[in-house]
Amino acid sequence: MPSIGHVMMGLAAGRLQARRPRELAGSMVLFALVSLLPDLDVVAFSLGIPYQATFGHRGASHSVGMAAVVAAALALAARAVRRSPWRIGLTAFGALVAHDLADALTDGGLGAALLWPLSDRRIFLPWRPIPVAPIGLLRLLSAHGLGIMLAELVLFSPFLAYALWPRRASAEVNARSPRRAPGRTPPALGAAGAERPGPRTRRR
Repeated sequence: MPSIGHVMMGLAAGRLQARRPRELAGSMVLFALVSLLPDLDVVAFSLGIPYQATFGHRGASHSVGMAAVVAAALALAARAVRRSPWRIGLTAFGALVAHDLADALTDGGLGAALLWPLSDRRIFLPWRPIPVAPIGLLRLLSAHGLGIMLAELVLFSPFLAYALWPRRASAEVNARSPRRAPGRTPPALGAAGAERPGPRTRRR
């Protein structure tokens, strides 16, 4: 499939991962790139590696095991820069597995080696509604390829809609405001900002 659907799912993953609006753009760009990582295996064609080989296109790079390895590496990188490793790692794992499953939903080519290294078998899912894209830039830019990209744009539009839906400004305010224990009210402050003493009880 073209990269359009993968990018849309990555944008949605980035939106889901971002906790604050100011993190949103960077998170969406990061996970859009993460979602494209399995397709780096297209270099296999220029290296003479057959499509059906273990490290050919949609081979080992499209497995759940490889998704776990890449997600773990990203989690360690997130920890090094003091970001939540669990949040980054789990979101990356979800984006990568979503890529693999989307390719297994296409109606042509070879399936994805989802179970590698346990098995090299290419797998298609029973329901395959996504039209497979031709391989190669010139074929992709043909009338047939452009039609497939348009169909993919429609199929994955819910992910794009979620990613770009405006976030309420109150989310940023709530993230910054300190939390108080339920049932407690803030102490009254005097003119200089000092806490006012409570009413004194008379002693008899």
